Amino acid sequence: MQPDRQQILVEWVGHTLEVPSPLLEPASTDASFRRYFRTSAGGRSYIVMDAPPPQEDCRPFVHIAALFREAGVHAPTVLAQDLEHGFLLLEDLGKQTYLGVLDAANADALFDAALDALILWQRASRPGVLPRYDRALLHRELMYYPDWYVARELKLELSSMEITILQDAFKRLEDSALAQPQVYVHRDYMPRNLMLSEPNPGVLDFQDAVYGPVTYDAVCLFKDAFISWPEERVQEWFSRYREKALKAKLPLPDKQDYTRAMDWMGMQRHLKVIGIFGRIGHRDGKFHYLKDVPRFLAYLRHTGSLYKEFTPLLKLLDTLEKRAEAGVIA
Repeated sequence: MQPDRQQILVEWVGHTLEVPSPLLEPASTDASFRRYFRTSAGGRSYIVMDAPPPQEDCRPFVHIAALFREAGVHAPTVLAQDLEHGFLLLEDLGKQTYLGVLDAANADALFDAALDALILWQRASRPGVLPRYDRALLHRELMYYPDWYVARELKLELSSMEITILQDAFKRLEDSALAQPQVYVHRDYMPRNLMLSEPNPGVLDFQDAVYGPVTYDAVCLFKDAFISWPEERVQEWFSRYREKALKAKLPLPDKQDYTRAMDWMGMQRHLKVIGIFGRIGHRDGKFHYLKDVPRFLAYLRHTGSLYKEFTPLLKLLDTLEKRAEAGVIA
């Protein structure tokens, strides 16, 4: 953070909390330009968000935090805001993420609470409140894969045939997502963004929420960027989500289409995330995210192998990785 901005932030926090010289300690890292700090006053802990304009905009966070809380989900209360400078003072939901404590023994209980919160969020859905997860956005996200991972990380050029294979796969994934019932979508509902709190879980990092496919957040929860589970257990949790959603009278794909909708939604997300990891590595210098790319390639290969429609895509993925290892550009 630039020294002058740091000083403005410290002064704002001090004025807001009526503390002469507040101490701001880093609270977490983030893949965006946002920064989070923890501070205290009067025996209470707070989170300070620094979201520098024009790279970030605090207004969606404020709006969506209110939507979550209206739905009965434990999102942080926005206690003070300076939208001109991109500063927010937030309720502190604690220091322990789901990712930090999840293991084989406690996963069922923690995920059950996460699913209950997800159902509350989805039940509150109304069209016209959040941006639509439309074809343009779905496609733009998928294009991160060739634009940032293939071109920048693998340093490869795609042939016209390879571009056609990718675009065909992208259209199938987009069509599947758009055919699903539409609800509120957190868009990054994963253990890293869920906090152990009371009530449990606390939900963070929701500023990119949209109105889109009903399966998206459940896929995020169980096929995560930073932790993997046996496929049998993932399928059990998907079934558990379906039971809860149907009991809550949420719209879902027909039973015969449910597994495919989940699988194909996951493939869209996995291609997107691989591309995002390439982007934040080569654009922002945060290359450590790329170490998790093999996890997502494994997700893609396993799921894609279940559907003959994606045989060309899987062959292309293998071809690209081999060309990159051999140093062959095209």
